[in-house]
Amino acid sequence: MSKREFAAAFPETESGLVERKTGISRGPFADSIVAFSNTEGGVILIGVDDAGNVVGRELTQGLEDNVHEVMSNIRDPGRYTLHSLGVDGRTITVLAIAKRREGFSQTSNGRVLVRRGTRDEALFGPALRDFLNARSLERFETTDIGVPLSGAPKVLIGGLASAFGWSGAASYPERMNECGLAVHARAGYHLTVAGSLHVLPRPSDKLGKAYIEILRFREGAKNYDRRTQIDGPLRDQVEGATEFVLDELGTEVVILGVHRHELPRIPQRVLREAIANAVAHRSYELKGTPVRIEIRPEAVTITSPGGLPEPVTVENMRDQAAARNGNVIRVLRAFKLAEDSGAGVDVMEDLMRDELLDPPAFADSGTAVTVTLPIRSAVAPSERAWVREVEQRGLIQSSDRIVLVHAARGEELTNSRVRELLAVDKDTARAALHRLRDAGFLVQRGRRGGASYVLDSSLQPPAGLRLGQAELEDLVFDMAREAPLSNADVRDRTGLDRPQALQLLSRLVADGRLARVGERRGTRYIARPAS
Repeated sequence: MSKREFAAAFPETESGLVERKTGISRGPFADSIVAFSNTEGGVILIGVDDAGNVVGRELTQGLEDNVHEVMSNIRDPGRYTLHSLGVDGRTITVLAIAKRREGFSQTSNGRVLVRRGTRDEALFGPALRDFLNARSLERFETTDIGVPLSGAPKVLIGGLASAFGWSGAASYPERMNECGLAVHARAGYHLTVAGSLHVLPRPSDKLGKAYIEILRFREGAKNYDRRTQIDGPLRDQVEGATEFVLDELGTEVVILGVHRHELPRIPQRVLREAIANAVAHRSYELKGTPVRIEIRPEAVTITSPGGLPEPVTVENMRDQAAARNGNVIRVLRAFKLAEDSGAGVDVMEDLMRDELLDPPAFADSGTAVTVTLPIRSAVAPSERAWVREVEQRGLIQSSDRIVLVHAARGEELTNSRVRELLAVDKDTARAALHRLRDAGFLVQRGRRGGASYVLDSSLQPPAGLRLGQAELEDLVFDMAREAPLSNADVRDRTGLDRPQALQLLSRLVADGRLARVGERRGTRYIARPAS
């Protein structure tokens, strides 16, 4: 924006929707966030003084961390996003805060604030009572469903007690009441929504489609060719769906020399966490929609009914945590089927990166949350297997893996190239290169600004990693001149997987350099004589 455009968009005086800050003063900053959350939402312009003068404040990692820390100390803030805004050559940071759609926000010491004009005002007495009556919301998971606790199978209640370490069966009803899984009624204890999900054999009999539906799609197909429904207590749903999907996916089998590697297409812990999150955070008010898992050749998608709980958004979900069904997920954690609060997204992203797989993608339509776990990656299975073998020489950091892959592809790495690969600053890139050099993985050429790094020759990556397409074709053709080839022969020599080897051989047949003889397992490729 120009200075004139900025002044037109944000008039000099503050309003019920705009607050100006030259920096972050934690108390007043938090007060404005709470007040905006409880009223109509608003924006905080960081780097602008009270008179509307732009003094500048860039959205650095430090500033972003400070904002997330302030947010974490506020109880139930509205959803928020951070943006950079250029104003006449200077950069400011804009924090946009949405009005809470459910419940209300409080400061860390319990105050409830609202925005009135340019002021953040605390509510007391009758005003506070009226506000709370209008905004308070009973969590649906604590709703009494009218089913006596005595009707639940003892074996399921016993499993729950064992997970929490409860002793004395007579105390189980009271313990479940404390955990929000049961409520005291006139004729004894009744199950809540949360309790029924964990101790009824088929929660869907009382809660609608409270189960997981799995659909399998073949390559390019619009319609699924297999449908499976997994019901039962949530722990059975999570374990059963995880096992089913892993069985469908299988593993990537790579043979490098004498070593056989079985690589997960999606790490088990990542898949289990995504499924656990879907059943724990879904909206059970939406009784007509199940959690849906779609298995496709390129990815697994998991869709959970209901949007993200406030203040979580797709953009801040790694830094913020909120539970729509806190009692539900507490039980899953007791069964060790879900990560600690706030750690689930971190675990999924970090484990996918460690396996050199593309990161999970999250989307929130407002009515459903979808997690997409890619199966295919820019890093080939043979490259993933080679990195595993290389790691036997010494411990490397997870971010070093992708650097080694590019070195194995024959790249001569520089500081700028590593910055591009890892999205880091020059000091972090230099540290990574020096760490790999000092561990014997890379060899340095040149010094200081002119330094570059190549893979140490002793590592010997397979041909499929270090040779280009034309070089691979020449290698396979030379092999065929010595003896008839099978797909397995090409895989053993190059480190390519089965589809890649078949594609390479088919290309050589189409070019007239090889001839295909035999069928199925007896298929061989022989070199055609030069014309």
